[in-house]
Amino acid sequence: MEISVFNQSGERRWSRYASDFRTISEKTQQVLKLEGLRSASVIFVTPQMIHEMNRDYRGIDRPTDVISFAMKDSEDAYEVMEGEEELGDIFINIEAITAQAADYGHSLRREVCFLFTHGLLHLLGYDHMTPEDEAVMFQLQDVILDDIVPKKIRK
Repeated sequence: MEISVFNQSGERRWSRYASDFRTISEKTQQVLKLEGLRSASVIFVTPQMIHEMNRDYRGIDRPTDVISFAMKDSEDAYEVMEGEEELGDIFINIEAITAQAADYGHSLRREVCFLFTHGLLHLLGYDHMTPEDEAVMFQLQDVILDDIVPKKIRK
């Protein structure tokens, strides 16, 4: 699967994770037994940019860490999985990367990869609106990430 990385944040350092995104997308396809996923885009943005998107498209007037826009709506998500179509766009808030890595006690790389994986699963139709859905989605995130960028446990 092709992953295009765009940086609208003004900070160059975030684009270096493109190879991790490809590895994660391959692992995601393996774990979910998917074939034929063509492409997705990752866009690094400022808190102000993601705040505007969150407000304008979700009606939530505050910044968030990651927001995904699927090319197809959730009813069509599983058709996209097996098709040769672009999945959509994943927008990642650069300030959330740093803050959340510090909060959770792990590396910036782990946090960037976590946010990408979270956004990718949203593009594939996963959500966390109910406790059951959240458990499924968060377990998948751990399975996908743990051998790529393991968690660092605080002592």
